[in-house]
Amino acid sequence: MDAPSEVRYCTASDGIRIVYERAGHGPPLVLLHGFIVDRRTWRPQIADLSQDFDVIAWDAPGCGESTDPPEETTMAEFADYLAQMMEHAGVPSAHLMGLSWGGTLAIEFTREYSARVLSLTLADTYAGWTGSLGRVAAEERLAGCLRESKLRPEEWVPAWAPGAFSDRAPGQLVDLLSSIMADFHPVGFRAMSRAVLPDFSDRLDDIDVPTLLVWGDDDKRSPLSAGQELHNRLRGSRLVVIPEAGHVSNMEQPQRFNSAVRTFLAAEVT
Repeated sequence: MDAPSEVRYCTASDGIRIVYERAGHGPPLVLLHGFIVDRRTWRPQIADLSQDFDVIAWDAPGCGESTDPPEETTMAEFADYLAQMMEHAGVPSAHLMGLSWGGTLAIEFTREYSARVLSLTLADTYAGWTGSLGRVAAEERLAGCLRESKLRPEEWVPAWAPGAFSDRAPGQLVDLLSSIMADFHPVGFRAMSRAVLPDFSDRLDDIDVPTLLVWGDDDKRSPLSAGQELHNRLRGSRLVVIPEAGHVSNMEQPQRFNSAVRTFLAAEVT
């Protein structure tokens, strides 16, 4: 049986409203979604992992039910928002799990608040776009995102959403992600795109918490080579490749994804 969830909110020091969903009991597990979307992309994980963990899934500022941050918000400032949310939730430390943009945030949060991180699960993510894709590709991606942020959802979401999955993904899954993306915040889209642009690879050598990397074998947004590079840089990290999965591997192959996470955390939770 799924653990009942509760939606809560807190107000950050600058007045930003941060909404988060909480379910289950046990060691705290904080879920950090990718950009454009919100906590709804974690539905398969909230339902399953809350059987063993105190699962907390936020809507990052600029996403979902949270309000918009300033457009020039840095990743370090997003990390500060996350710290304030955790304080409100009464969680001094937690296992962090971030997908895509959320993984980069988890890396930055670990640098800023290392004592508050018990372990990291980084899924289909980046050491910043520049760090994982190179300067030219990163700048091109930013320009595209800034352009799309000014368009109506129907003008860009139909072309973007299928690329988040493998070529084998069912149409209803693409439709589900499309419906979530259609609720994007233009300001949040731009803020998050700018925040993830830099090279965060210099943070990797200082990470000394247990780290799991989970990657879809058909990730078109952050290729498996980016995951392998992170694996090489993060001491003692484990890399699990999910077959028949693209960038949003947690939605496309939830059972395989959840199994990898549960196996990893079972070894880390004492």
